[in-house]
Amino acid sequence: MNILFLVPYTPTLIRTRPYNLVRGLARRGNHVTLATLWENEQERAALAQLEAEGICVLSARLTKPRAFWNMLRLLPSHTPLQAAYCWQPELAQLLNSQFAIRNSQFDVIHVEHLRGARYGLQLQSAIRNSQFAIPVVWDSVDCISYLFEQAARHSRSPFGRIVTRLELPRTRRYEAWLVSQFDRVLVTSRVDKAALENLVSSFKFQVSSASQPVTCNLKPETISVLPNGVDLDYFAPSNEPRDPETIVFTGKMSYHANVTAALHLINDIMPHVWRERPDVRVNIVGQNPPRALSTVHCPLITIFGAVPDLRPYLHHATLAVAPMPYGAGIQNKVLEAMACATPVVASPQAVSALDIADGEQLLVGQDPEAFARQILRLVSDRELQTRLGLAGRRYVERQHDWNKIVERLEAIYQEAIQSAA
Repeated sequence: MNILFLVPYTPTLIRTRPYNLVRGLARRGNHVTLATLWENEQERAALAQLEAEGICVLSARLTKPRAFWNMLRLLPSHTPLQAAYCWQPELAQLLNSQFAIRNSQFDVIHVEHLRGARYGLQLQSAIRNSQFAIPVVWDSVDCISYLFEQAARHSRSPFGRIVTRLELPRTRRYEAWLVSQFDRVLVTSRVDKAALENLVSSFKFQVSSASQPVTCNLKPETISVLPNGVDLDYFAPSNEPRDPETIVFTGKMSYHANVTAALHLINDIMPHVWRERPDVRVNIVGQNPPRALSTVHCPLITIFGAVPDLRPYLHHATLAVAPMPYGAGIQNKVLEAMACATPVVASPQAVSALDIADGEQLLVGQDPEAFARQILRLVSDRELQTRLGLAGRRYVERQHDWNKIVERLEAIYQEAIQSAA
């Protein structure tokens, strides 16, 4: 297939979904044109590496002032700020030129995230004005409204609470409308699929200037679940010895849900652990930790920030934790730890998208005391550590292999192409 794959941020190891989908599609013999944005020279170098793998790259730079201006212009409107954050006229022009030259050659167009949807709408308009039937697949990834609803109630990041409360009303309506604009919609979990379907059913839209508002009725096949995977060769078990009584929490620390989870771990969970095991250490690993984390002063807690390679921290830890009070989609931090055969303790919210059972592939803790008990249980039981680590690895091999996920994506593309013909 000839695929135009639009991502509003550079695919990297950290942005694991588009990175692995693009590379997987190319490795399976598809011709992939990646349209994307870059912010710094590191991201520009990452795009050069993708080009070296045979992926055609169309890119433009997105600066912070440009992104800020995009959002500032939308403040008085009813459109969510996320929908404009990544708008870059230079990339839009590149897409127009590419489509004008090669529209008949593309079999399918893939657009990722709410931040990329505006580009997808632009391409939809170009398709309608042409004689070609090219389906556009929008990968919502998560239901952002569902995430914002939780963040507005539970986030411990003041900025996160303010922004999500401002954005929630406009995001709910916009997301519901977007679902009806594309040929296919993808999400990472059944929970997010249900949240999007509920959104659509709760809104009415004016379908023409002469008609009354109607509730959109989705076709059953419109929204498909395409889970996240994990690079099983990169995140693999190690024979290195694990550090005793060491917990690791990973994730991008500029993300409000991760900040909330880290503070929840430090303030609510660990005091219960330290009462019984006062030497247990906590490593928090992830780029851009906010002041609330970077100023934590405790000899048992280390804030590492950005690291060149996450794997040593997973390999050396006794266990990994995902104490997410809220979230959406699949938590990559859980998949990566399991792929490294690192036993995991998680909150129910962190694993709601996974087909797992408490006590079989990992341990689940509902509240701070229960979470702490599961940590204490694992820290003191080497046999349980080994059993859960191996079971977790087998689970991701079976359910979250990127090769199988890319194969499923190709099948969704083929279905969309046949429906559009």
